[in-house]
Amino acid sequence: MITGDTLPTLTASRLALRWLEDRDAEALFEIFSDTQVMRYWSSPPWSGMAEAVEMVESVRRYFAKGSLYQWGVARLSDDVVIGTCTLAEVDVQNRRAEIGFALRQDHWGQGYMTEALRRLLGFSFEELKLHRIEADVDPRNEASIRLLEKLGFQREGYLRERWLVGDEICDTVFYGLLKSEWPNK
Repeated sequence: MITGDTLPTLTASRLALRWLEDRDAEALFEIFSDTQVMRYWSSPPWSGMAEAVEMVESVRRYFAKGSLYQWGVARLSDDVVIGTCTLAEVDVQNRRAEIGFALRQDHWGQGYMTEALRRLLGFSFEELKLHRIEADVDPRNEASIRLLEKLGFQREGYLRERWLVGDEICDTVFYGLLKSEWPNK
């Protein structure tokens, strides 16, 4: 679906969704080691910088396979990565993927992720020609649910006790967005 050695950079008004580089490991660690950011994630917060380095390397491996595309969300003003946006489980044959996102806590409530996801969804439907985008969300994650619904996602299902995160068993809510429902079509 995406050709070349890296992801294309997607520009929004305040942000660039760009290829993650080695230099971004520290910023990624700051995001994914934060217990509040990771509260509703399907894995516990990171405990060491090696996890950030491994993430950058694994993003490259999955990109080469065409099964996962993960962008760093960087401010245009200083090119610092403040979050990530991901298309995972990319299924070319069925033209679908799962969306994921994380944002550094000190940037919550400022519209950054809305801006980033609008740009990513537009790219996904218009350029990648995907038909369906799905999201798997902890039902307690009210902020992410509000964001997905604001972008047009529809609630499609509820699975009880789907994830084991640390010692906690967590439920999940599934959301879906079809190209025909995309408000920016």
